[in-house]
Amino acid sequence: MADEDFTPEPDAPERDPDTADMFGDPGPTATPEPMPARAPVTGGSAAYTVIARKYRPRTFEDLYGQEAMVRTLRNAFAAGRIAHAFMLTGVRGVGKTTTARLLARALNFQTDAIDAPSLDLSVEGRHCRAIIEGRHMDVLELDAASRTGVADMRDLLDGVRYAPVEARYKVYIIDEVHMLSTGAFNALLKTLEEPPPHAKFIFATTEIRKVPVTILSRCQRFDLRRVEPDNIIRNLQMILEAEGVRVEAEGLTLIARAAEGSVRDAQSLLDQAIVQAEPGQTVPAALIRDMLGLADRAGTLDLFESVLKGDPGGAVSAFRQLYALGADPAQVVLDLLEHAHGASVARAVGPQALTLPKDQTARLAAAGAAVSAPILARLWQMLLKAHDEVGRAPDPAAATDMALIRLAHAADLPGPEEALKLLRNGDMPAGGGGSMGGGSTGGGSTGGGAAQGGAARALAPQSAPQSAPQGAPQAEARQMPVLQTFEDLIALIDAERDIALKLDVERFVRPVSFRPGVLEFEPAPGAPTNLAQRLVGRLKAWTGQPWLVAAQGGGGAESLWERQTREGRETRAEISQDPFVLSVLEAFPGAEVVQIRHLPPPEPALVDDLGEDAAED
Repeated sequence: MADEDFTPEPDAPERDPDTADMFGDPGPTATPEPMPARAPVTGGSAAYTVIARKYRPRTFEDLYGQEAMVRTLRNAFAAGRIAHAFMLTGVRGVGKTTTARLLARALNFQTDAIDAPSLDLSVEGRHCRAIIEGRHMDVLELDAASRTGVADMRDLLDGVRYAPVEARYKVYIIDEVHMLSTGAFNALLKTLEEPPPHAKFIFATTEIRKVPVTILSRCQRFDLRRVEPDNIIRNLQMILEAEGVRVEAEGLTLIARAAEGSVRDAQSLLDQAIVQAEPGQTVPAALIRDMLGLADRAGTLDLFESVLKGDPGGAVSAFRQLYALGADPAQVVLDLLEHAHGASVARAVGPQALTLPKDQTARLAAAGAAVSAPILARLWQMLLKAHDEVGRAPDPAAATDMALIRLAHAADLPGPEEALKLLRNGDMPAGGGGSMGGGSTGGGSTGGGAAQGGAARALAPQSAPQSAPQGAPQAEARQMPVLQTFEDLIALIDAERDIALKLDVERFVRPVSFRPGVLEFEPAPGAPTNLAQRLVGRLKAWTGQPWLVAAQGGGGAESLWERQTREGRETRAEISQDPFVLSVLEAFPGAEVVQIRHLPPPEPALVDDLGEDAAED
């Protein structure tokens, strides 16, 4: 091999032009083929940053809806009364982590002209960039959701006693602090109790009730509030202007309502909504409604108005049209709940209290003005029950149909107070009255009339003693009652249907003495301070004579509630010792007496009939 000649031939090429060398260079002779032309990509890139991160607040002025917290912090920093530990709590997306990082910048703020903690972060300080990017060695962030143990906390706190390397303070930010274990909280407690002067702690949590009181008592607590829809819309409009994108105003309102007070959720939904339309075009509200899975707002308003009119056929037809378009039955019931709430608020406060488009506000205000507040309250309660039924039903659409039929028929029913007044005046109609402000159609009148007649029959027995004889003048229809005993007073309050006063009297009034015009009682613990005053006003209005109601310090008998409670215990104890009950309990291990009911005696006529039948046999 030593005699072999490795000298290259003079005419041989230096390298193969079709082979790349060891460094990946194709060589000077290799000419790459041109790439096919591609359309330019507009509106984004591989390094796209989502809106929630791109527009994260950089100063305290950028925090929407948290003015109270910013004002408190600004005053504390100006006075030099800076706490050593802060607890930030609130629902998701209101800015807890962002506020923690802003606080870390404010504590370590330093420029050529300022060398003191400051909440004015309009000028970027010496340490701001490193803190924003999460690479500052004196600002340590811990996610308590992934590091919950005692060892993790001890590792973090080992460096607390050492002074900061660059900044003014060592800042420890612990997110979701409620997820720390009990041992980790105990390891943290001693450091929080006697912290070194160069250490600051900032905690963030969505579950403040899970944080031990011993930790809370050593922190300055700030409750970050849900952001109002108006502030969320203002933030979204600022982002759209910066991004050069247009979205319909109603679409922004839908996003703000769906975010439920969370700015981050709203920004994430806006990120999703922007791509619903072609670049350069306005995003319509209809596309955003489809994106959020919401039913057509106008359709649910039509459905709501059909319910108020007592029109079951129209209500079911309106719902089936929405269902055919893909609306979720549970979401339709939720929309009806929102409409009931909006109509009630518009009636009580005014249309300006609703943050809805003008046409929807006008329709809800008109619906609220057409019916009474008790009817809207009853509608709210029935819709709550309907929402629960739709969630549990095997066929949610069928459950919604049944709920709408029930709601529409209930439109013909008067409220208890209304029915009582009609009975007293002898004006109870025989058929459905359409008391919701609109006449019922189809089957609504029949069902409503039957139900209304049932209400009349149920209320008639307790109202009959107070009814005037036929032919008596209307002015003498009701005579002023004369109260001889304390039980008469309870019966009068019950007849006047003042439920709140009745509950307070039964629970808190321990009667000392009673005679017409005078009541002396001992208030039970927890009695309202204005109970005597309320009794004086009501009794004077009901009896037509002045009353003296005096609360004494002691000597009163049991209140009605206390007596019923005691008698219930005695009855239960007596029944539990009954030989028959004892034998049943022994025969069925684990059984217990759950409820005691007093059955009414059989009617005399029925007993006589049974006796005659037995005699004939």
